[in-house]
Amino acid sequence: MRWGGIFDLDGLQHQLDSLTHRTQREGFWDDPEAARVVMSERATIEATVNGYRKQRSEVTGLQELLDLAAEEGDASILGEIAAQLPMLEHSVRQMELQRMLSGAHDRADAIVSISPGAGGVDAQDWAEMLMRMYLRWCEKKGFKTEIVSNQPGDDAGIKDASFLVQGPYAYGFLRAENGVHRLIRISPFDAAARRQTGFAAVFVVPDMGEEDNEIEIKPEDLKVDTFRASGAGGQHVNRTESAIRLTHIPSGIVVSCQAERSQHKNRSTAMKMLRGRLFEKQRQEKEAAFQKEYQSGQMAIAFGSQVRTYTLNPYTMVKDERTDHKRSDAQGVLDGDLDEFIESYLLKAAAERENRTTAKD
Repeated sequence: MRWGGIFDLDGLQHQLDSLTHRTQREGFWDDPEAARVVMSERATIEATVNGYRKQRSEVTGLQELLDLAAEEGDASILGEIAAQLPMLEHSVRQMELQRMLSGAHDRADAIVSISPGAGGVDAQDWAEMLMRMYLRWCEKKGFKTEIVSNQPGDDAGIKDASFLVQGPYAYGFLRAENGVHRLIRISPFDAAARRQTGFAAVFVVPDMGEEDNEIEIKPEDLKVDTFRASGAGGQHVNRTESAIRLTHIPSGIVVSCQAERSQHKNRSTAMKMLRGRLFEKQRQEKEAAFQKEYQSGQMAIAFGSQVRTYTLNPYTMVKDERTDHKRSDAQGVLDGDLDEFIESYLLKAAAERENRTTAKD
């Protein structure tokens, strides 16, 4: 009964039927972007419904086995039940996490931007390591990714990069990664092989689409610059000024996109990035955290501001400063094994949100 109330299976099934009906209408694919949004929402709801029904079926099956064991006095059946409990517990935890992802845009795709901070070339290299880590995580989750901006560093790493993540609850999961990430290691760029610290900031915002009216952006508040794309992309990309840089004058937020040959497509993507950054800014202001974490739309990417620390020397440890969750397999984390950190953050954030709601009531 508790799970049924949380997931509202009848309501979700009604939504699923409605979306399925929409996909079968004539002309549904005439607008590919709108159709993709509907299909993504349908896939997410369908996964929730099927997941709930699967768990209910497994619990019912175990209950029947338990009744049979009690009836026949067969202890071997109890062992069979016990062997299935860990997997069932994991599945229920995944359902609990999905319940936590109840924000207005948690189901949306995500736009991830990474910028190096204090630490010079080590920070730029660290920023590229972080991008690799997230792309690996996305691959393991079955999410689709698309690089929309990638500015290489002068000597190593990146100066700035952004990529789109498409998948169920992509923003809901990845918003746990917002913040400054610190790396401690023996620098490969230091001839004396000294230990160095590098910082990089991760900004995760929802892909709110071009037509979302929740965030208003006035034309007079925008400064638009065009430039030639850098890095790989072929002669056309590097020969024409197809890349776009948008500056939102009131907030000072700057976004850029150079993924496409078309200036129009790059501008469209940059607008979605900007709308997402402004949404995230508003969200953090409402939580009274914005003034502490941002300065003119940017985090202080240096000591004391990190949300997670990755230590590779003198020992290996990854520690989330917000939840105190730790893991000694730092290389595994850097290879994309992030679920433990994401889950612990989401569960803590949900508990804090519920406490705030209770206090208000």
